[in-house]
Amino acid sequence: MFMGEFHHNIDEKGRLTIPAKFREGLGSSFVITRGMDQCLFAYPLDEWKQLEQKLKSLPFTKADARAFTRFFFSGATECEWDKQGRVSIPSNLREHASIQKECVVIGVSNRVEVWSKERWEAYFAEAEGSFGEIAEKLVDFEL
Repeated sequence: MFMGEFHHNIDEKGRLTIPAKFREGLGSSFVITRGMDQCLFAYPLDEWKQLEQKLKSLPFTKADARAFTRFFFSGATECEWDKQGRVSIPSNLREHASIQKECVVIGVSNRVEVWSKERWEAYFAEAEGSFGEIAEKLVDFEL
Protein backbone atom coordinates (compact mmCIF):
# COMPACT_ATOMS: atom_id res chain seq x y z
CA MET A 1 0.00 0.00 0.00
CA PHE A 2 1.23 3.46 -0.89
CA MET A 3 0.65 6.38 1.46
CA GLY A 4 2.23 9.70 2.34
CA GLU A 5 3.19 12.97 0.68
CA PHE A 6 6.69 13.91 -0.46
CA HIS A 7 8.09 17.00 -2.16
CA HIS A 8 10.76 16.64 -4.84
CA ASN A 9 12.13 18.48 -7.86
CA ILE A 10 12.26 17.19 -11.40
CA ASP A 11 15.56 17.94 -13.13
CA GLU A 12 16.12 19.59 -16.52
CA LYS A 13 16.21 16.14 -18.19
CA GLY A 14 12.79 15.20 -16.83
CA ARG A 15 14.10 12.84 -14.12
CA LEU A 16 12.32 12.58 -10.80
CA THR A 17 13.46 10.91 -7.60
CA ILE A 18 10.69 8.83 -6.08
CA PRO A 19 10.78 8.07 -2.32
CA ALA A 20 12.58 4.80 -1.55
CA LYS A 21 9.54 3.15 0.04
CA PHE A 22 7.51 3.90 -3.11
CA ARG A 23 10.29 2.52 -5.32
CA GLU A 24 10.17 -0.75 -3.39
CA GLY A 25 6.40 -1.00 -3.88
CA LEU A 26 6.52 -0.10 -7.56
CA GLY A 27 9.17 -2.72 -8.27
CA SER A 28 12.02 -2.64 -10.76
CA SER A 29 9.61 -1.92 -13.63
CA PHE A 30 6.26 -0.12 -13.44
CA VAL A 31 3.79 1.84 -15.57
CA ILE A 32 3.21 5.58 -15.46
CA THR A 33 0.35 7.24 -17.33
CA ARG A 34 -1.98 10.21 -17.43
CA GLY A 35 -4.11 10.43 -14.34
CA MET A 36 -7.29 12.18 -13.40
CA ASP A 37 -7.24 15.79 -12.18
CA GLN A 38 -4.15 16.57 -14.32
CA CYS A 39 -1.67 14.47 -12.39
CA LEU A 40 0.20 11.27 -13.25
CA PHE A 41 -0.59 7.76 -12.01
CA ALA A 42 2.14 5.16 -11.46
CA TYR A 43 1.23 1.50 -10.97
CA PRO A 44 3.22 -1.61 -10.10
CA LEU A 45 3.00 -4.05 -13.02
CA ASP A 46 0.64 -6.42 -11.20
CA GLU A 47 -1.79 -3.57 -10.42
CA TRP A 48 -1.51 -2.33 -14.01
CA LYS A 49 -2.40 -5.79 -15.34
CA GLN A 50 -5.49 -5.92 -13.10
CA LEU A 51 -6.56 -2.48 -14.28
CA GLU A 52 -5.93 -3.48 -17.89
CA GLN A 53 -8.24 -6.48 -17.49
CA LYS A 54 -10.99 -4.28 -16.04
CA LEU A 55 -10.66 -1.77 -18.87
CA LYS A 56 -10.68 -4.58 -21.45
CA SER A 57 -14.06 -5.65 -20.11
CA LEU A 58 -15.63 -2.26 -20.86
CA PRO A 59 -17.94 -2.36 -23.88
CA PHE A 60 -16.06 -0.93 -26.88
CA THR A 61 -19.42 0.07 -28.35
CA LYS A 62 -19.71 2.81 -25.70
CA ALA A 63 -18.05 6.09 -26.68
CA ASP A 64 -17.12 6.93 -23.07
CA ALA A 65 -15.40 3.59 -22.61
CA ARG A 66 -13.41 4.04 -25.83
CA ALA A 67 -12.44 7.59 -24.91
CA PHE A 68 -11.29 6.69 -21.41
CA THR A 69 -9.33 3.67 -22.60
CA ARG A 70 -7.61 5.75 -25.29
CA PHE A 71 -6.76 8.50 -22.81
CA PHE A 72 -5.37 6.07 -20.28
CA PHE A 73 -3.39 3.72 -22.53
CA SER A 74 -2.04 6.22 -25.05
CA GLY A 75 -0.11 8.00 -22.33
CA ALA A 76 1.13 4.85 -20.61
CA THR A 77 4.79 3.97 -20.59
CA GLU A 78 6.75 1.27 -18.79
CA CYS A 79 9.54 2.73 -16.67
CA GLU A 80 12.65 1.56 -14.89
CA TRP A 81 14.85 3.25 -12.30
CA ASP A 82 18.26 4.65 -13.03
CA LYS A 83 21.17 3.99 -10.64
CA GLN A 84 20.24 7.03 -8.52
CA GLY A 85 16.63 5.89 -8.01
CA ARG A 86 15.21 8.35 -10.53
CA VAL A 87 12.66 7.81 -13.26
CA SER A 88 12.55 9.70 -16.56
CA ILE A 89 9.10 11.12 -17.13
CA PRO A 90 8.29 11.57 -20.82
CA SER A 91 7.60 15.13 -21.97
CA ASN A 92 3.97 14.38 -22.97
CA LEU A 93 3.24 13.25 -19.41
CA ARG A 94 5.04 16.23 -17.86
CA GLU A 95 2.94 18.50 -20.09
CA HIS A 96 -0.28 16.74 -19.09
CA ALA A 97 0.46 17.36 -15.40
CA SER A 98 2.09 20.79 -15.91
CA ILE A 99 5.21 19.52 -14.18
CA GLN A 100 8.16 21.84 -14.63
CA LYS A 101 10.25 21.74 -11.45
CA GLU A 102 8.58 21.28 -8.07
CA CYS A 103 6.57 18.08 -7.67
CA VAL A 104 4.49 16.40 -5.01
CA VAL A 105 4.57 12.60 -4.94
CA ILE A 106 1.73 11.00 -3.00
CA GLY A 107 0.74 7.46 -2.16
CA VAL A 108 -2.87 6.58 -2.88
CA SER A 109 -3.44 2.96 -1.81
CA ASN A 110 -2.56 0.92 -4.93
CA ARG A 111 -0.86 3.68 -6.93
CA VAL A 112 1.52 6.59 -6.70
CA GLU A 113 0.48 10.01 -8.00
CA VAL A 114 2.82 12.75 -9.23
CA TRP A 115 1.54 16.32 -9.19
CA SER A 116 2.99 19.69 -9.99
CA LYS A 117 3.32 21.50 -6.66
CA GLU A 118 0.98 24.28 -7.79
CA ARG A 119 -1.77 21.92 -8.96
CA TRP A 120 -1.53 19.79 -5.82
CA GLU A 121 -1.82 22.83 -3.54
CA ALA A 122 -4.84 24.13 -5.47
CA TYR A 123 -6.51 20.72 -5.55
CA PHE A 124 -5.85 20.07 -1.87
CA ALA A 125 -7.14 23.49 -0.79
CA GLU A 126 -10.37 22.94 -2.72
CA ALA A 127 -10.86 19.34 -1.57
CA GLU A 128 -9.99 20.13 2.06
CA GLY A 129 -12.86 22.61 2.23
CA SER A 130 -15.38 19.96 1.18
CA PHE A 131 -13.89 16.92 2.95
CA GLY A 132 -16.87 16.51 5.29
CA GLU A 133 -19.31 16.69 2.40
CA ILE A 134 -17.30 14.14 0.41
CA ALA A 135 -17.22 11.80 3.42
CA GLU A 136 -21.01 12.02 3.75
CA LYS A 137 -21.43 10.97 0.11
CA LEU A 138 -19.17 7.97 0.67
CA VAL A 139 -21.01 6.73 3.77
CA ASP A 140 -22.89 4.22 1.59
CA PHE A 141 -19.55 2.50 0.88
CA GLU A 142 -19.25 1.63 4.59
CA LEU A 143 -15.95 3.46 5.13
